[in-house]
Amino acid sequence: MAAEVVSGVIIALAAIFYNHSRIFRYYTKFAIFSTINIISATIFIPLMLFHPKDYKNALLPAWSARQISKILGLKWEMRGHKNIVQDVGTIVLINHQSYLDLLVLAEIWPVLHRCTVISKREIFYLWPFGLACWLWGTVFINRMSGKDAQKSINKAALTINTKQAKICMFPEGTRHGGETLLPFKKGAFHVAIASQAPIQPIVVSRYKFLDHKTFKFDRGNLVISILPVIETAGLTIDDLESVMSRTYEAMTKEYTILNQSQN
Repeated sequence: MAAEVVSGVIIALAAIFYNHSRIFRYYTKFAIFSTINIISATIFIPLMLFHPKDYKNALLPAWSARQISKILGLKWEMRGHKNIVQDVGTIVLINHQSYLDLLVLAEIWPVLHRCTVISKREIFYLWPFGLACWLWGTVFINRMSGKDAQKSINKAALTINTKQAKICMFPEGTRHGGETLLPFKKGAFHVAIASQAPIQPIVVSRYKFLDHKTFKFDRGNLVISILPVIETAGLTIDDLESVMSRTYEAMTKEYTILNQSQN
């Protein structure tokens, strides 16, 4: 009886703090996100073992992540379905705002098909999460070694061409939720040119519900905008700066439009 009373008091206090304390709500939401994310990424490993390195293995964790969005009060609207290219490998470029971008991947994974991501090799050794990543087809590369850079690019390009994979990458390289996009890194564009695969830009509206400095984590309505592809067929390394510029301009323009529509 006493235990039930104590539990009731704790739950009541937690509810009060959640509704009235911005800091408590901020850390609680991130705790919910992290805990459920880790559980959902690993609990399906026994099922994934039947079809190793298959992108479909991530569909169940992605479904769980979409439930996390509902718990956190985040609603996603996806636009530009007509721009999705199927039956061909692509480089999917997404603006990078937060650890919560995993929820964006959960939204696009079942829509784009054959998605995968590139990750540093060290992640593989963080079992059981690393094993789950390998089972759903993550391409592991050695980012720390400059001499292995070309090998990493070739490995990613081979995955794209042989599996018609859609490799999701964050060209900014750093999480940033500002009013403008950060300059793009060259890595994704090296892969695009090496594989001669089209670039599929995807722009996510600014996370105005989230502010790490003020511990703000509110409900939010987000837009995921899929832009027309940018072709790389016939391009060489000499065209890298040009295709980077075209992609950056297209994504920046859409990012500005989406953010203005949120005001």
